[in-house]
Formats: sequence, structure tokens, C-alpha cells
Amino acid sequence: QVQLVESGGGLVQAGGSLRLSCTASRNILSIYRMGWYRQAPGKQRELVAGITSGGSTNYADSVKGRFTISRDRAKNTVFLQMNSLKPEDTAVYYCNGRIWDVSQGFSDYWGQGTQVTVSS
Repeated sequence: QVQLVESGGGLVQAGGSLRLSCTASRNILSIYRMGWYRQAPGKQRELVAGITSGGSTNYADSVKGRFTISRDRAKNTVFLQMNSLKPEDTAVYYCNGRIWDVSQGFSDYWGQGTQVTVSS
């Protein structure tokens, strides 16, 4: 199990920047993958960016070149730096931790969500 606490959301103008933070209750190197998802009303939750315990990253096409996921392993914290924000980035952003367990396979744990609103 893992508890995830996230922060950093807010209201920004288009073109602005925000940095989200997610702190895990356990060593993030023991988590198969940390990631950021977002969900807008009426839409499916989508993966925005992910980083594996080995440091491999992946991004949604819509955010490549604008968002960067990074980590501070000593602090068990993952960040999402969001630059050049667009109104379509408006969503609730959720930190995700995916754990592998031999008895249950993958299990996903979620932060509480933080609202990001980008005004035009």
C-alpha cells in the first residue's frame, strides 16, 4: 500500500506554468511506476506522464515538450512541471502509484486530486 499526497494546483493564465508535487509514503523505488493522470468533466482519466522505478518516462502526445515529470528519490516525491499551459489542460490532476504484488498483480493508488484551471 501507498499513500499519496499531492499539491500545487491552481488557476493560471494560458501560457503560464505550474508545478505539481506528489509525495509517497514509501520509497518510490519500490513502486513500479509513478504517474500523473488528469480527468476533465465527462472525459476518461488519461495518463499525462509516467516514470518507472528505473527512471524511464513517457508522456501523452498532447503534453510532450511542455510537461516534464521528475523525481526526488530521497524525498519520495514526484513532480510534474507544466509549462506553456493551455485551456485544454484544465482538469483535476491525480498522482498515481502502481504497485506490483505477486498475489494481486498491479494495484493502483491515487492521490486526492488537485484542480488545475487554465484561463484563456
